[in-house]
Amino acid sequence: MKKILIAIVAILALNTMANAQIKDLGVRGAFGSGAGAELSAQWGMGSNRLETDLGWAGHEDWGYVNLSAIYQWTGTFIDNFGWFAGLGANLGLYNGSNKDYDGFGLGFAAQAGLEYNFPFPLQLTLDVRPNWGLVGHSGFGWELALGARYRF
Repeated sequence: MKKILIAIVAILALNTMANAQIKDLGVRGAFGSGAGAELSAQWGMGSNRLETDLGWAGHEDWGYVNLSAIYQWTGTFIDNFGWFAGLGANLGLYNGSNKDYDGFGLGFAAQAGLEYNFPFPLQLTLDVRPNWGLVGHSGFGWELALGARYRF
């Protein structure tokens, strides 16, 4: 069952990315239960977008490598100041001394935040991302993150 679910998620993600063009590329630094750093890309999909993040973190007792894909709806408050909110999935590999933090993890996440797009090609974001583990590393986690991306 796990392999079928992983295959379905991978096929949907690849299909979505094949129809999108990279819009922004940068980094995202997170604080909270998912504290760590991420390489971040946003893919344009009409007026909305797909954000993909490859993250890693190391803690005293455990560490992880994580891939997130979140579909985001976007809007504008005034001029270059906007908002975004979305839903998506997380895949991760965890390594730790505690069995709860060891092995493969699959879950889903929500995300909401604010962004500012400067007149030059720089985007700054502040967001919150709650996530729920379903397979492997289960339970609830959250992160508050700052992002900086180059806009193409």
